[in-house]
Amino acid sequence: MASKLTDLQIKNAAPKTTKYTLSAGHGLTLIVMPDGAKYWRLRYRFAGKDHMISVGRPYPFTTLKQALAEAAELRALVAAGTNPADQRRVEKLAEQQRVANTFGEAAEAWHAFRSKAWNAKTSQQARIYLDKDLLPKLRSRPLDSITPPELGALVADIEARGAFDVAKKIRQWLKAIYAYARANGWTSADPAKDLAALANKGPEAKRFAHLELDELPGFIRALEAYDGSPLVKACAKLALWTANRPGITRTLRWSELDLDAGIWTVKKGREGMKRGYFHVTPLPTQAIAMLKELKPITGNFEHVFIGRNDPRVPLSDGAVAGMFKRIDYHKRQTMHGFRHLISTALNEKGYEADWVERQLAHGDPNKIRGIYNEAAYVEPRRKMTQDWADYLENLIQGSGR
Repeated sequence: MASKLTDLQIKNAAPKTTKYTLSAGHGLTLIVMPDGAKYWRLRYRFAGKDHMISVGRPYPFTTLKQALAEAAELRALVAAGTNPADQRRVEKLAEQQRVANTFGEAAEAWHAFRSKAWNAKTSQQARIYLDKDLLPKLRSRPLDSITPPELGALVADIEARGAFDVAKKIRQWLKAIYAYARANGWTSADPAKDLAALANKGPEAKRFAHLELDELPGFIRALEAYDGSPLVKACAKLALWTANRPGITRTLRWSELDLDAGIWTVKKGREGMKRGYFHVTPLPTQAIAMLKELKPITGNFEHVFIGRNDPRVPLSDGAVAGMFKRIDYHKRQTMHGFRHLISTALNEKGYEADWVERQLAHGDPNKIRGIYNEAAYVEPRRKMTQDWADYLENLIQGSGR
């Protein structure tokens, strides 16, 4: 049956005081509203009942030809036993669910989930990266709509500002967020899968300044001759004896020390410790003696090395660096550089590589290879640490080798 309407008739259909309909045949009608708007509707019967459903967009955005074609598709659904209104509700719900599954919601859920296992510092760092680099651009975007080129461009912008370490983390976290979203059934997309292929190599990392071994005697004597703050000097000496990280050494707490057993224990999750690892350090006799001398001075406070102006806080971050400057080793030696120097020296002296790595707190102590564990390494490391402290003491007298 041919259409009862023409494009010209539809175009010329003027509004009236009340709405009225024009038939296009086979149940398709055009409703003309008092305000002049013109809507397509299809009347049909399904399961013995009359129904009406919208067809396309209002005229002229959907033309007569387009409305007839869409109406034919809807009638075909009815003939196949499907109610077009029911199918449209299902499709609308699916689209609403897709749009509701935004990157922002997935990222927030992922961060909350992972923070249960992370230490506070890692959780805070991830929060900063999310708020600065990811959520401003992706928060409201449906997970399914984000493309690999879009993520590639986002990471490239981060690299362009020279933040290559941040870019690396962002790539890892984008993959993790999408993996978490897929595991929860929020998306099947994986636009972050191949981001590593677009990674640019950043500049070579700068090593912390440190002396060569043949320069060590001069440094040791200069340090020993320093007549400034005894706490700053003691902090540097403890770092040089133990190879512990600067932040952990500077913020050493009396509660972490068992001077009778000669043990310094850093509990899991301690701030300042990389990845919050548990770590045990055997102390040489020189360190034990020095700490016992400090006990009457700072033993009533939380920290061993207290702040100059406020004993309730630890020694400032730049205190040791300032001392190095005053003994003419500015930019030649740093607290962190001690670790490289000690690692080189102990390996050259032939100590077991595993002992050296444990002394430096490299790697997760729960994943040490073989049958060894943290406790099993303490005694051989105690001897190694004592040998190293004795060697440094001999350098002061000019007899070290």
